[in-house]
Amino acid sequence: MRTPSGPWVVAVVGPTAAGKSALAVQLAQRVGGEVINADAMQLYRGMDIGTAKLSMHERAGVVHHLLDIWPVTQSANVAEYQQRTRAAIDALLAAGVTPIVVGGSGLYVRAALDAMEFPGTDPAIRRTYERELTAHGPYVLHRRLAQIDPAAALVILPSNGRRIVRALEVIELTGKPFPAKLRTPEPVYDTVYLGVDAVSAVLDERIDARVRRMWRTGLVDEVQSLIQQGLREGPTAGRALGYRQVLQLIDGELSEAEAIAATALRTRQFVRRQRSWFRRDTRINWLDGAREDLLEPAVQLVALGPIPTQPGQGGSVTQLRVVD
Repeated sequence: MRTPSGPWVVAVVGPTAAGKSALAVQLAQRVGGEVINADAMQLYRGMDIGTAKLSMHERAGVVHHLLDIWPVTQSANVAEYQQRTRAAIDALLAAGVTPIVVGGSGLYVRAALDAMEFPGTDPAIRRTYERELTAHGPYVLHRRLAQIDPAAALVILPSNGRRIVRALEVIELTGKPFPAKLRTPEPVYDTVYLGVDAVSAVLDERIDARVRRMWRTGLVDEVQSLIQQGLREGPTAGRALGYRQVLQLIDGELSEAEAIAATALRTRQFVRRQRSWFRRDTRINWLDGAREDLLEPAVQLVALGPIPTQPGQGGSVTQLRVVD
């Protein structure tokens, strides 16, 4: 457990369209912080409209780290993300600046802030499984996983092709079962966790509006440009919400109306998975994303700081606190 000499880390998490990014900017301005991205798809260069990446104007002069670091052809690499994010966090803490980790990708938040070790990777092995995934789909690979590692297959959804590929890669690389279940969090940093969410009716409306805005502001043109950069070959980026549906539109598999509806539907389904992930973490202090002023209760919670856990729990975390 690292004990920072300066301010503690703040994590702003929760489902898509809840208002995390805007709150993180406001919070950074108030407490003297910088933002560190924990949205897996915003790591990719050129994926701006479809990921709702904040424009330079919307960032309001606040420095943002870990945006646009990968080409769309690169496969997701949580281990690399962890290394680069912790370097950024350490540098900010040493300078007396508050790191504000913001995003809805739960595994990336955990990788940044909790003790997690990731097995190595072998590009050749991964490419082999990715080609099989493209050719045969995730269910065939999931059946193979169930034969060699039944415990992992019980945890990994048959539709989660990327995670199935990673599991098969790790098993072949290490000769050991895939660690599909996450251990109890062991904090690496003193962290205040802020969760932003809203009732489903509010988020559904925001998601529908966001998807329509993405189409209106040029998502199709963005995808056309990214195709020239290898989006179709990108094992992660090419399957991102919105981007996959636009590719199906371009290929004539969906009409524009169908692509828009499918993007909104898949996003709502993704929100349910995000909620399931984050609601299990009792360290998170939840804020109502539907209220007009999220900043003041967030500032109050940050001012209270992390609360030490009970002995033997592995570090300092934030307990549930309600701020009116």
